[in-house]
Amino acid sequence: MKYLLLIYGQEGSWASMTQAQAGAMTEEFGKFTQEITESGKNLGGNRLKPVASATTVRVRDGKRVVTDGPFAETKEQLGGYYLIEAKDLDEAITIAGKIPSARFGSIEVRPVFEMEQAART
Repeated sequence: MKYLLLIYGQEGSWASMTQAQAGAMTEEFGKFTQEITESGKNLGGNRLKPVASATTVRVRDGKRVVTDGPFAETKEQLGGYYLIEAKDLDEAITIAGKIPSARFGSIEVRPVFEMEQAART
């Protein structure tokens, strides 16, 4: 089953790190990514640009409304994600717990709704 591991944290935490701390964290992410890739669990992932670069699109009464930034103010921002293959939720949670920034942010584990599965039911 596919799971999306959404990585949330405070963007300012990266900015407040020393160069050595940021380098160590980047190295930890590289190691984690290599491990899940070698295990065959990693289906993809990316770090996202800061939330200030986001654009939100809504359609209301047939009209498109585009605004800069995220829809809502939050204490933690979506900073990246991994798409993984796991046998079940327990395995996905175990993998999520190994993401380095889980120590100071949060990881949301979401099962992916796969259209081909829905068509079979």
